[in-house]
Amino acid sequence: MEIRVSGHQVNTGDALRAHVEERLQGIAQKYFARAIASHVTFGRGPRDNGFSCDIVAHVMQGLILKGSGNAMEAHPAFDEAAEKIERQLRRYMRRLKDHKGGAPVETAEPAEAGYQAGYTVFEGADEESEVSDHPAIVAETRVDVPDASVSDAVMMLDLRNTNALLFKNSGTGSFNMVYRRGDGTIGWVEPQRAA
Repeated sequence: MEIRVSGHQVNTGDALRAHVEERLQGIAQKYFARAIASHVTFGRGPRDNGFSCDIVAHVMQGLILKGSGNAMEAHPAFDEAAEKIERQLRRYMRRLKDHKGGAPVETAEPAEAGYQAGYTVFEGADEESEVSDHPAIVAETRVDVPDASVSDAVMMLDLRNTNALLFKNSGTGSFNMVYRRGDGTIGWVEPQRAA
């Protein structure tokens, strides 16, 4: 598994890098022997107090896990984020096992090496101009839309730790969206079918 460690206004020493690589390789070998890549970013904590750590792990095609942690030192901040990633993987493996009726879990083939999403930054409006009804587009990314059932899409939403997920409903063949509502429940948007 490719592991990248970077620091945002924080120096990441050899000991910290070794700790990160050892822990993430251990998690990958325990759950997914063919994990793709992980990116670990260290930064200053809230109000420049302590450290923050963000982990984005591409486990397999279409499965992206995110975890973050805050602590007064870098090692405990990473350990908190890694524990969240490991908990998400445990939950995912348990759901797969329950879904498959207790059969051994088969993992998908990893995506191509160097899995990258496109990213474009657009010019912002002049600061002197008035705010219009049409806000500027900040970024555009390209992602694969998974083919899944509604329950699997909710699971992916939870594992990816995002607010919304667009997917192709395997039952109807139409594009649907699940999203996390303000009250913590999950909303589901399905297009109206033609009569």
